[in-house]
Amino acid sequence: MTELPKTGRLLAIDPGSKTLGLAITDVSQMMAHPLRTVKRSKWTQDREQLSKVIEEQQVVGIVMGYPRNADGSEGPACQAVRALVRNLEALTDLPILLQDERFTTSEAEAALIGRNTKQSGRLDAAAAAIILEDYLRGR
Repeated sequence: MTELPKTGRLLAIDPGSKTLGLAITDVSQMMAHPLRTVKRSKWTQDREQLSKVIEEQQVVGIVMGYPRNADGSEGPACQAVRALVRNLEALTDLPILLQDERFTTSEAEAALIGRNTKQSGRLDAAAAAIILEDYLRGR
């Protein structure tokens, strides 16, 4: 298992085919906050946006959502995430950890509905925050 630094900002990515949900921790890694959603495009444009976030937020590690099937098996979405991780590894030397993200989108939907918040553009970032919170709780 990849080791992530115990202090400094961690970036979570909830990878989807159309968007990347992003969330960030505080420097002490006590809390996770939704950051934003990036509309996916060509890798060169995605890379540019992710590089900017990594630099601006002074990220020390990445927690990547890993979309296993409900039964725990791996499907095509996992292969797509592995390809994204390979691209990120070419971009940065930051450690990248795969975090099981089953059911995080439905958790995020429930949380947003409970707050009467407009979901447009916030769902993926909220799901990324849940992925990050799950990592922080489980380490």
